[in-house]
Amino acid sequence: MSDQNIDSRARKALDDGEGILRLAPTWVPRSFLMPGGRLKLARQDLYALGTHRGGIDERWFASTPPAANEGAPPDEGLSYVVTEGGDRFTLRDAIAAHGAEMIGQEIWDTYKKWPVYSKFFDNLGPIPHHMHQNAEQAKKLGLEGKPESYYFPPQHNWTGNNFPYTFMGLEPGTTKEDVRRCLERWNQGDNGILDYSRAYRLKPGTGWLIPPCVLHAPGSLVTYEPQWGSDVFGMYQSMVEGRRVPWELLVKDVPPEYHQDLDYLVDQLDWEQNVDEHFKDNHYLEPVVRSGGEGRGYVDRWVVYGTINGQQLFSACELTVMPGYSTKIVDPGASGLIVTQGSGTIGSLEVDSPVYIRFGEVTKDEVFITAKAAAAGVTFTNTGSEPFVSLRYFGPNVHKDLPKVGAHKTS
Repeated sequence: MSDQNIDSRARKALDDGEGILRLAPTWVPRSFLMPGGRLKLARQDLYALGTHRGGIDERWFASTPPAANEGAPPDEGLSYVVTEGGDRFTLRDAIAAHGAEMIGQEIWDTYKKWPVYSKFFDNLGPIPHHMHQNAEQAKKLGLEGKPESYYFPPQHNWTGNNFPYTFMGLEPGTTKEDVRRCLERWNQGDNGILDYSRAYRLKPGTGWLIPPCVLHAPGSLVTYEPQWGSDVFGMYQSMVEGRRVPWELLVKDVPPEYHQDLDYLVDQLDWEQNVDEHFKDNHYLEPVVRSGGEGRGYVDRWVVYGTINGQQLFSACELTVMPGYSTKIVDPGASGLIVTQGSGTIGSLEVDSPVYIRFGEVTKDEVFITAKAAAAGVTFTNTGSEPFVSLRYFGPNVHKDLPKVGAHKTS
């Protein structure tokens, strides 16, 4: 079908799903990483795009930005709406056609797009100590900055793989000259930047909030990552597990005139936040109950919350509905949702969490809940014999009751 009639095609899908759209799985490879094999994708399909593209170690949810991968097709990373009649079109096009209804008037007026996305991130071992540029830095290349967040869903973390620890920030007392010397040693083997950082043990069912310009080397737990809709980064570690990290991955999103400017590269880092002696207190998250609880058949928990540099950019909830129960959830904004356990219905759509997925198959575990449907309330019903669990993430500035970092200590 031609995209010329995307308005009517999206309208039909919205009406048929009562404001909830089914999305096909969106798989993304990374040529410089090793997949962890816990995304339910069949092992023979981990390199479905070719070994030259790398293994598939990410699945993106309700995504409208493309993946910034060399050699990627232009729609890599984009989520596709799929209908019972076999129609298929990008979520990005549907939002462009019905913006305010789908993502809310304020987000549409401000951004003219869905400005966030989330993913499952799954690797065998750790990845390089890196940062994501802020809005001002990324704007120099016509791109957007990337704050992000982590939650480690228990259902996907039946094994921790090789290194379930994440280095974050820099040890207090580290100087810019220390980091500069690490960059000078780039081609001499391991540049030693992890000597200036601190690793935190990762625990399923917890999370972290990561501002832009803060170094982090994610470990080997499967990570649910609500984040800003951008794919910018700079790797500051020259070797990981004996594998070389090309200089090009350090300067991928740096203006060409600064590719060899070590002072510029060091100054990209938010120094105050990197060397914060209270780093964990200011970034660590544990679930906070939003509604429901024991005896009510369901519980909705905040798993990503708080602000980044004073801004509410994204958030996420984990909803658990017990067998035999149903609950109506009202949200003040749209959300992208993935089912992590069990089966049930979300509105009029049947959903379930598959055990085994072949590349290219359409599953029933992912939906987009429009702002209009969310405001009216969506009914979640458990139709199975185990807990029905889903994760849903939200865009900027939609919640008036969003907890602050540290709220788990008093909840």
